[in-house]
Amino acid sequence: MHGKPLKPMATSPSELTIALTPRARVDVIDVSRRLATEYSGFTSGYRRVLYCSHHTTAGYLEQSLCARLKYDPDSVHGFVEAFRELFPPGAGYRHDELHLRSELTAEQRRTEPKNGDSHLTFIGSGLRSCVAYKNTPQTPAYFIDLDGVNGDTCRRRLTTVIGFDTETRVGTMELTVPVSGHAVDSINIKDPRLGLFGQLTAELDRLGIAKGRIDVALSPHERNAGLTVNEYETLLMRHDLAEVLRDPLRFMAEKGKNMMVDPMAIPHKTIDYAKYDLVQLLNKILDALGISDSPLEKVVDKLLAVPAARFLRMKRSLSLLVTDREEPGRGRIVQGIYQSPILVQWDKSPSLARRLDVTFSRFD
Repeated sequence: MHGKPLKPMATSPSELTIALTPRARVDVIDVSRRLATEYSGFTSGYRRVLYCSHHTTAGYLEQSLCARLKYDPDSVHGFVEAFRELFPPGAGYRHDELHLRSELTAEQRRTEPKNGDSHLTFIGSGLRSCVAYKNTPQTPAYFIDLDGVNGDTCRRRLTTVIGFDTETRVGTMELTVPVSGHAVDSINIKDPRLGLFGQLTAELDRLGIAKGRIDVALSPHERNAGLTVNEYETLLMRHDLAEVLRDPLRFMAEKGKNMMVDPMAIPHKTIDYAKYDLVQLLNKILDALGISDSPLEKVVDKLLAVPAARFLRMKRSLSLLVTDREEPGRGRIVQGIYQSPILVQWDKSPSLARRLDVTFSRFD
């Protein structure tokens, strides 16, 4: 629903979707303050609050990480900016070669933002489209927009907020996701040809969930894989993200703009420059987290021999919001028009399949 809600009853969940207007390309917006100012009392009667972004370049950090950042907006901004140095804007992303984007119309090619860096920063920094926070007074919930301004135009963003008291697990299931024999691969879990979303919807109907969430996690034995919610666009997934996962340090050396010289002009020094930039990246992340005196050079040496997941904050789980706002009593998964849950792998699966553990929960 839109507009000011009625004062919620503490015994049933209450839902609100609000529009946000970022003021900069990268903006940190305190949604909880916005609620307190414009929708007084909306969440005050609840123990927990769920926040859901409808966008692929804007989301939330987990509450535990925000707590480590002391809920300070400057620290949150600094944390995200550290990852933006790994994925700088205008660095030749295939996603930004709009003339190759066959799904776009001629008009869309003229207005579509070149935001490959924002998508990769969202994925690499571990932003989530859907998070649940403990509802405590004066605790901010930051909507982090990585692409809030296109040219001179501020974009209109939507986020859904649900206040609830308890979350009850009412069902589980396992999904099998087929993957290719390629070491680096990405699979759109929403692809109708796979039928996975259909299975989730059918189970929602069987369980009768009106408001709640679906938690999807890689099974414990799965390795070298992660989950995210983003735009499943071919150039972004098959080229830009694949390049990051195949060789993240070389990607940094090629795309980064903080080199003292062009590393590609001195190929045998490429990794040394990448190590230098990675130290700066880690320094900024650790500073934002309040960690100091860490043996960063030893960390960097270890990173050279391990997958991208060791320093990209690729997640092993994701959450999907379920509400009955379109048809009361019948819960459906809520996602923005470009959002899809995506499974990413950076090493082969011997079985050519990945297992996902799914949990269905109801809000009360």
